[in-house]
Amino acid sequence: MASGSKKVIFAALIGNTLISITKFAAAAMTGSSAMLSEGIHSLVDTGNQGLLLYGIKQASKPADEDFPFGYGKEIYFWSFIVAILIFALGGGISIYEGIRHLSNPEPISNPMINYIVLGLAMVFEGAAWWFAFREFSKQKGKWGYIEAIQRAKDPSIFVVLFEDSAAMLGLVVAFAGVALSQFTGILIFDSIASIVIGMILVGTSIWLAYETKGLLIGESANRGVVQEIRAILQLEPSIEAVNEVLTMHMGPDFILANISVDFVDSETVDRIETVIARIDQAIKQKHPEIKRVFVEAEKATR
Repeated sequence: MASGSKKVIFAALIGNTLISITKFAAAAMTGSSAMLSEGIHSLVDTGNQGLLLYGIKQASKPADEDFPFGYGKEIYFWSFIVAILIFALGGGISIYEGIRHLSNPEPISNPMINYIVLGLAMVFEGAAWWFAFREFSKQKGKWGYIEAIQRAKDPSIFVVLFEDSAAMLGLVVAFAGVALSQFTGILIFDSIASIVIGMILVGTSIWLAYETKGLLIGESANRGVVQEIRAILQLEPSIEAVNEVLTMHMGPDFILANISVDFVDSETVDRIETVIARIDQAIKQKHPEIKRVFVEAEKATR
């Protein structure tokens, strides 16, 4: 998880740092509201990638007495913070700048500078997007893209993919705003583009927050994993009934499994211990991401 995530995030971090500098320079030289919004967008994305790298580092810390199941959920927390920052800083400031320039629109000087910067940004941002998309495609397996996002337990890659997708769409909007303002002479097109960019960021942040919320508060393993755990238990002749299989993601590569089963009445304590050890081994062999398995012997409720 960490290796692929870090590559994607570092690629986006380098690209957004360079892009934000050129966008702010172009905004200062031309006075374009849309370009300023794009500069803010890239700067927020740069900060977000820094937070995701910090989250990955924190999530890799070993378990201790205070956090016996480790720090894996750190990446979920920081991904959620990234979604909030996109909303508050990226979307909020872009919408504010657009509304402010609507009441006092300014002509764009040297629009060619904007076109050059936007064109270069599309190239760099497109490269970062393709890198994130390729990594996400490797991890999604047989699922469709929307289903893979909903099922994904490592949010760092799809957060970057969402950011880069929003960035590409924002660049198209900024390009259109600058072009319309230049060729029609209607200056508010540039301001409208800034507001639209802000709305794109707000929409992106809401979706990201929704997708990471479940992981943050304690989302179960995918249904297929739970079904395969049940199948392993049902093959065990010493188990009369499976009461519950409760799972929770403690991190992208750490699943906690709590199992309640009804053992055959004739089984001895020593025999039950042997069965539990066999169940534990079989489950972890099938799914190495299941790090801890707790088995409770409990009469089935009929």
